[in-house]
Amino acid sequence: MHQNVKLTFLGTGTSQGVPIIGCACPVCRSTDPRDKRLRASVFVEYDGLSILVDAGPDFRMQMLNLGISHLDAILLTHNHKDHTGGLDDVRALNYIDRRAAEIYCERNVLDELIQEYPYVFAFPRYPGAPEWHLHVIDERSFLVYPDSEERTLVWMHNVGYHYRMPDGRLIPTCRSLEDMIDRADLAEEAKGDGRNAVPVLPIRGFHDHLPVLGFRFGDIAYITDMNRLPESEFDKLRDLKHITINTVAYNKHHSYFSLDEALALADRIGARHTWLTHLSHTFPRHEQFCEDLRALCRERRIHSDVQPAYDGLIIE
Repeated sequence: MHQNVKLTFLGTGTSQGVPIIGCACPVCRSTDPRDKRLRASVFVEYDGLSILVDAGPDFRMQMLNLGISHLDAILLTHNHKDHTGGLDDVRALNYIDRRAAEIYCERNVLDELIQEYPYVFAFPRYPGAPEWHLHVIDERSFLVYPDSEERTLVWMHNVGYHYRMPDGRLIPTCRSLEDMIDRADLAEEAKGDGRNAVPVLPIRGFHDHLPVLGFRFGDIAYITDMNRLPESEFDKLRDLKHITINTVAYNKHHSYFSLDEALALADRIGARHTWLTHLSHTFPRHEQFCEDLRALCRERRIHSDVQPAYDGLIIE
């Protein structure tokens, strides 16, 4: 069973980030680096593979902050801009890594990407546009593979990227939409081709009425931008060491868990450690929030260790 997992929080803030532009509240004016929150995203190192969950507007800075120059996969939870708005910046990784970005998402998210990034899906393509290879996923466990040597990109000046084939021929990377899209391989259909594939288990949730996905990697699960989990999904959340749950405010919210709901969910799931993310400036400064959560968990007899995540935190 795959258990070699390390997760780094790249961003733990809301869609506006923290501090918010123009805000002078104590949290937005805090000098504690744990109160500086980029948009929500995590970097997962999983049995030798490098996996990013969500690429929002802060994607470029998050890659620079952690010194990341290679990704085996980008998983998208849903189609909102604070989770997809940085995908143009994979151009740098295309050039350095000589690979198309391997992006895994649901079909409705893919349809939104086609509308939001029409130049990526144009044929012929503008030279220098991002190179993406998309894998359609659903609620079933799927496989993520390391980069394939068969998909090496070659840059041709003023022309754009081509693939170098095993026989040495160069062909344009994409001649139709079908060239860019595959269905992800399901974990239950693994054929054992010798490549170091890892299984990822999607977690279905709802962001108001929008269906979104969280993901489980071994004994770590990541959930963001949800306010409801169907009863059928709780079996996927058994025996976890770490879980990340979103909350944006103390009060009930139409599309996120309130703090009370997040704590009740943490208690039901029963992971050893629960990390709160997608945090707004309505919560107190990090140090005070930690104290408040300890008191709340004692009062409610919640056995999971519940703490606020912060940018740069590593769990494994």
